[in-house]
Amino acid sequence: MSNPFHEREFFDEHIDWISSHIDQHFPNAETTVFHEMFAPDFKVHVYFIKPANATYNILLTEGMSTLAMNVSDNIENKDDYKFAELMMLIPKDIEFDDVYTPESKNGYIITMLKETARFPHHYNTWIGEGHSIVSSAEMEPYSPETRFVGGVILPSVTFGEDVMCIRREGGVINIYSFFPVYEDEVRYKIDHGYQGFLQLLIDNDAKEILDNNRPSLVG
Repeated sequence: MSNPFHEREFFDEHIDWISSHIDQHFPNAETTVFHEMFAPDFKVHVYFIKPANATYNILLTEGMSTLAMNVSDNIENKDDYKFAELMMLIPKDIEFDDVYTPESKNGYIITMLKETARFPHHYNTWIGEGHSIVSSAEMEPYSPETRFVGGVILPSVTFGEDVMCIRREGGVINIYSFFPVYEDEVRYKIDHGYQGFLQLLIDNDAKEILDNNRPSLVG
């Protein structure tokens, strides 16, 4: 059976945009890449960036933006939202095996990003700020190592637009913060909407850096 993604238009120049963007904003960081050697659809690589003077490290996808998302017609300036990548801040003490697999050390963290990056392209839709994603219809955790079942796409509170938006002649790539959530938090967001979820974050002084052991924000 042929791969339907082979018939899609790929924007491979975005790979160079992302690499240059990282070099510009994190010039002294130790950076490695978890390469995806084979993919049945399209490749999603993940940069592991270690800024020297920060209290966090960074995971950033590369590959989600090589395909355009199907942005809703009711979105103003919809072309500005066609391309996106995902970022997650993680504690300094989290490390990974040299080669990523879902079962590898802390692999569930990378899995959350990879699965979310693929979601809009597999379902011919789009994701942007305020959208929520779940691992499955049954809201199963991403792995036995975590209770996270999904994530909410948020603006970053750590970085400004200069870091979270790549602009080049002919295109825009938005970088969104991925905030992992538990099942009760997903249901709270569904019931109370994006603004209600933002207020929940504020009320709990929630941090942008991943904490796999944090208590539920719902209480």
